[in-house]
Amino acid sequence: MKEYDDESLHKLQQIELMILRDSLKICKRHNIQMFGIAGTAIGAIRHHGFIPWDDDIDVAFLRKDYDEFVHYMKLEMSDKYTVMCTATDPNYFLMSTKIMLNGSKFREIEAKDNDCFFGIFLDVFVLDNLPNDEHLLKKQCKQSFIYSKLMILRSVAFPVLPYKGIKAKLTHFATAVIHGVLVLCHISKEKLGKQCLKIATRYNSEKDVKFVGYLFDTKTDIDTFALDDLFPLRPVKFEGIDFYLPKNIEKNLELVYGDFMQLPPVEKRKNHYPYELSFGKFDEYSTADIASGKYDFQFTNECSNISDHIESKQGE
Repeated sequence: MKEYDDESLHKLQQIELMILRDSLKICKRHNIQMFGIAGTAIGAIRHHGFIPWDDDIDVAFLRKDYDEFVHYMKLEMSDKYTVMCTATDPNYFLMSTKIMLNGSKFREIEAKDNDCFFGIFLDVFVLDNLPNDEHLLKKQCKQSFIYSKLMILRSVAFPVLPYKGIKAKLTHFATAVIHGVLVLCHISKEKLGKQCLKIATRYNSEKDVKFVGYLFDTKTDIDTFALDDLFPLRPVKFEGIDFYLPKNIEKNLELVYGDFMQLPPVEKRKNHYPYELSFGKFDEYSTADIASGKYDFQFTNECSNISDHIESKQGE
């Protein structure tokens, strides 16, 4: 697998930090709570910033805060960023949301033929209420797994797999068949996305829930939290930026990653090197210039064609 050179990775990280800073400005201005999770939380605790080889930032919101964040991000920063989710473009096939830098490109291999804008991004996960009843939770987990995978396979015939050899070939044969059936039966991408959202928000009107979570990841416990372990958020530094983590994030990290304070062996230090990468207007600027804000241009609505493309797709 191809790897980043040091300059490209550091430049990518600085652009992602810019997106994070801008997102935090929105949150501070409108009293919205955003917090780091997963690898970003590990990085904040273990390295006070990025895990050195990491190439993305993972943040999360409760649903109400997320809705407000998206509203104000679109209202105040649409010249600079595109909010990409299934609600804004039915060709987008993930349940996570991405805040993408207009004019940039970051397209992973499984999305190489997808008719959707993919730019350098901040990865956003929404935590919804989970039922206290274990039977209802298992049902919700099963349905979220099935529908989120159907949503991916409706757009991607050959998803990236964590294994190789005959097992990968047989799995890809199955995924290609499912993709073909979904296309031939005219199963709507938009309807699959709406069904996933319906599953995620099923218990949001329930009172006295104990857990919230994002159930569309590879393992459901990755982004599942007891409310008592979430709030109040605790302040940390992330690459010198004032940032926040769940109050007891260590409990979640230990459950998912084990002893997360130990560096993994070199062969397991993986990132998401893309099929296509472009820094857009930042191509000509150094990492140091991006970090210090020394670039002599302003973002405008020059990327409005992205919004036009999304609106046209919503009408299909």
